[in-house]
Amino acid sequence: MATREPFGPALLDWKPMPDLARILAAKAPLTLSSLPRGSVPLVLGDLARAAKQRAVFIAPDDAAMRAAAEAARFFAPEIEVVEFPAWDCLPYDRASPALSISAQRLAALHRLQKPGAARQLLVTTVNAVLQRVLTPFRVRESVREFRAGVQIGHESLAALLTRQGYSRTDTVIDHGEFAVRGSIVDIFPSSLEAGLRLDFFGDELESLRLFDPATQLTVERLESHLLLPASEALVDDESIKRFRTRYRELFGASATQDPLYEAVSEGRRLAGMEHWLPLFEDKLASLFDHLSADDVVVIDQGALAAADERLNDIADYHTQRQRIASEKAGSYRPLAPDALYLSRGEFEAALAKAPAHRATGFAAESGNGVLDFGFTSARDFAPERGRSENIYEAAAKHFAALAKSGRRALMAAYSQGSAKRIAAILEEAGCPSALAGSWQEALGLSAKGRLALMVLPLETGFANADLELLTEADVLGDRLVRRKKKRKDSDAFLAELQALSRGDLVVHVEHGIGRYLGLEPIPVGKSQHDCVALEYAGGDKLFIPVENLDVLTRYGSSEQAVALDKLGGEAWQRRRARLKERITAIAGELMQVAAARALRQAPALPADPASLNQFVDRFPWSETEDQERAIADVLGDLESGRPMDRLVCGDVGFGKTEVALRAAFVAAMNGQQVAVVAPTTLLARQHYQNFASRFEGFPLKVGRLSRLVTAKEAAETREGLESGQIDLVVGTHAILSKSTKFKNLGLVIVDEEQRFGVTHKEKLKQLRADVHVLTLTATPIPRTLQMAMSGLRELSTIQTPPVDRLAVRTYVMEWDDMVMREALLREHHRGGQSFIVVPRISDMADVEEWLREHTPEIKAVSAHGQMAPGEVEERMGAFYDRKYDVLLSTTIVESGLDIPSANTIIIHRADRFGLAQLYQLRGRVGRAKLRAYAYLTHEKDVALSEVAQKRLKVLGDLDSLGAGFQLASHDLDIRGAGNLLGDEQSGHIREVGFELYQAMLEEAILAAKAGEMGLERARDKVTPQITVDAPIMIPDDYVPDLAVRMALYRRLNQAEGQAEIEGLAAEMIDRFGDLPQATKNLIRLIEIKHQAIAANIAKIDVGARGTLVAFHKDDFPDPAGLIAYVERLNQGKADTAKLRPDMKLVINRAWGDPLSRLNGLFQLTKGLSAIVKKATKVKKAA
Repeated sequence: MATREPFGPALLDWKPMPDLARILAAKAPLTLSSLPRGSVPLVLGDLARAAKQRAVFIAPDDAAMRAAAEAARFFAPEIEVVEFPAWDCLPYDRASPALSISAQRLAALHRLQKPGAARQLLVTTVNAVLQRVLTPFRVRESVREFRAGVQIGHESLAALLTRQGYSRTDTVIDHGEFAVRGSIVDIFPSSLEAGLRLDFFGDELESLRLFDPATQLTVERLESHLLLPASEALVDDESIKRFRTRYRELFGASATQDPLYEAVSEGRRLAGMEHWLPLFEDKLASLFDHLSADDVVVIDQGALAAADERLNDIADYHTQRQRIASEKAGSYRPLAPDALYLSRGEFEAALAKAPAHRATGFAAESGNGVLDFGFTSARDFAPERGRSENIYEAAAKHFAALAKSGRRALMAAYSQGSAKRIAAILEEAGCPSALAGSWQEALGLSAKGRLALMVLPLETGFANADLELLTEADVLGDRLVRRKKKRKDSDAFLAELQALSRGDLVVHVEHGIGRYLGLEPIPVGKSQHDCVALEYAGGDKLFIPVENLDVLTRYGSSEQAVALDKLGGEAWQRRRARLKERITAIAGELMQVAAARALRQAPALPADPASLNQFVDRFPWSETEDQERAIADVLGDLESGRPMDRLVCGDVGFGKTEVALRAAFVAAMNGQQVAVVAPTTLLARQHYQNFASRFEGFPLKVGRLSRLVTAKEAAETREGLESGQIDLVVGTHAILSKSTKFKNLGLVIVDEEQRFGVTHKEKLKQLRADVHVLTLTATPIPRTLQMAMSGLRELSTIQTPPVDRLAVRTYVMEWDDMVMREALLREHHRGGQSFIVVPRISDMADVEEWLREHTPEIKAVSAHGQMAPGEVEERMGAFYDRKYDVLLSTTIVESGLDIPSANTIIIHRADRFGLAQLYQLRGRVGRAKLRAYAYLTHEKDVALSEVAQKRLKVLGDLDSLGAGFQLASHDLDIRGAGNLLGDEQSGHIREVGFELYQAMLEEAILAAKAGEMGLERARDKVTPQITVDAPIMIPDDYVPDLAVRMALYRRLNQAEGQAEIEGLAAEMIDRFGDLPQATKNLIRLIEIKHQAIAANIAKIDVGARGTLVAFHKDDFPDPAGLIAYVERLNQGKADTAKLRPDMKLVINRAWGDPLSRLNGLFQLTKGLSAIVKKATKVKKAA
């Protein structure tokens, strides 16, 4: 669409703005009145179009900045909107700002230096304006342009990247990292969504490509790229010199022992060093220095108050740091507030000089210096909501009235889905509407008297004499919306995490449990062959060639003592055989349960779309895709007329309850009774509140049964259930007692099934006969098992995290008294609650003591697993009712409770927890609209083990996590899929380790299914041993990182079919450069192995004079074909091949060099596997 005047000809009848020229010409600040928040982006768009260069808007906070920027992009698509956020850490913090924030800030400053042809709108926050930034000159100087043909040495490139704040790693996964591998340099620039791969020839840059950090594969080629620094603290020789001198001048000679001083002197980066930015730079500028004199600046009235508050905060934090700063080396030495922040005087002077016009939502007396825009807030439907009236009818009436009076009616919805749903319901209420793709289109549609719906994330609407724009929140009340984020594909990333580390326990199919010692090259003939070394009981060692890695599985991450097996001992074989029988029995049992269920009938419960739609609208979030799928599955089950038995797995807070709510609603509206069973009284109470509030206003009655309910209420509830007066009951296993009788129970919902005891599970099973059962659980189920279980028990998994209610900001740091006190007080002052979690009960006394000493103003309560269950519930209940500010506990917090007011969690000694535990604990906070904080702390001055560091880093990086689900299942190993089958499982898992157990169960289920269908059982798995004199390995100068090498070996072993092997080879070339010969040999060997498996070969030995092939169990599927093949080989030269009586095949042909050996083997196995394939085909046809 061609860009028009501020509002094109279509809008001649619309009198938008008072005189914009007056604003542009003003030398003194004006007050822009009657601008409610929703209308600001619209006006900003017009100002930016009219301005010479750009308009600037200063919002009160981060959320307002993001909302304004997004809306402005919709109202004025031709304008370049630049966001400049503030640091997301506290003043004088120990933590650095997030990488992505620094990147956004530097990119914004750079855009201001180099404006394109389009007009700009800079949207920023008052916190960002109050902070000093790099000078325009430094920003221009620190940018590097890369294009093909540029000359740059590797050393100088690595130095440049380190100076710019990039950290060097082996594999680039996250923003701000780089890796150098031979002629390839990978960088993950903070300004890009993908990584940047530079391919050099000598010192000349040959090509630039983008790659996907998740898969490490190239996505597209680039002509050139501007590389911005990753951090605002630029560490080069000059700035290090400046820093050292000034630090000594300010804090005295004793400060030279500080970790910060030492780190910077060595050119290393330290978390939080940005807070000393003024010491690195000659001088700092303010954001206003980056703007030109003609720029139009508008500041939100609310931002002025926010500025006051911010300046007071800065002063407070400073005095506090000052108070506890001591002479001791390593203590925090704060700079004066005006070094990094503007003073009040400077800020006011800058606003007056700019001039910064004040935007306010209220009408002002028209006088000198006031411009009235004539907008009012849109109509609010709160009174109707309060009276529980039908909102949509009210809205439809309102829109009809608007059309009559000749004003345009517009409505903004948060997502395409909700726009369509609203349109459908309004249509029913008699209000025709149309979806508009752009603002221009919306204005055109609404001029014709129809309601125009658009997808635009505005919080509040606005109106004037010509139009009224309502938002979804105006009509339906507070909503939370998920910003669309690219989902990181976490599989590849997790595969590398899963790589074995030295000392891990592994299970060998034939020899049992051993300990992994690492990779060792073993000479075979004249060549090196990479092998995995394992240690068994008594120090025996076993070496397994890397192409046979598939005989190994991880034992699981249980830290308990496990005895290693003896090499060649019988105990392992006996254990495995015994377990195989039991597993086969389990699989058979599962099949019977499934078959019996398929024959039963249950009432079909169809959903009534009209009432369901209204019920759905009370859900204040937009559904995630997985959630929608799970809901559709469940409602489909209810309609089918067969009893539902579905398991919904999803992480804590991923919206399983909503799935249950909708199922309960449909069943209850169909006149069936619903029972919701939870494992603890607290969870039951929480569900009751939830269900009662959602069902309000519908003709449904909700009751409850648990220990916390009075005897009188319990008796009434039981009567109501028997007489059919109560439609839905929520409670603990009290519901299952004999005295509870239902009139017609139609649906049972079981929450957190894995926490019920065996007897209760039996009672639930009896209920299952002919009612619908829906089970919810947070224990993830490993994917492969999930596949095998399909058809036995319906499974839905919800893996997308819900509304990105601001991602939890995670800090990994050593325990710092002040930071911890700050964190607890900050939460206390904003009216929230905090968790402190310790790994062991013995740690609790120390932390209690610390709380008494450092935060006497906060009330804390402790809970742990050794208290009586009643007492734990009482204490948790009191915390839930907000009688305490801090809950200090062991890991019992991880299960189930949802406390929206708790938004800070401090994990003491985080290095002692597993990844899944940390992830689940972190998931306890961040349930509300507020920013949540997680502090993973470790002891002062204690070096962490590499594993612990990696674990904490992963958590720090995975800020918004849908990977949580897979992540948890990755760390879940031992706790495994317990609730699929029952309790004896974990005992079995201990015997053979998690992965092998999973594989055995999967095979047993598939075999049982095959037996059921009368198919023949699959052959036993064979792993051929191939001995050949050829170098076979991934050399360590090609892939330096051991974990990555191991992961590649493992993935090569797991590859299925030629296409996957070739894909992996292509990926390696892309990531590490051309394949060395030894690696080409490895890939060839894997292909040979695949063909050997097809040909049922168990062993191949290639010697100096010939080759010996042994078949598995001395059996070849098509003996006649084999004899014909031997004869064919002998036609060229007699005695080339010979089949011995013991069914071993001898090839008398000497292959001179490694390449011809591998090629010969390839042809041989290809020929043999072709015979088998042909025989199978013939058999099938017969």
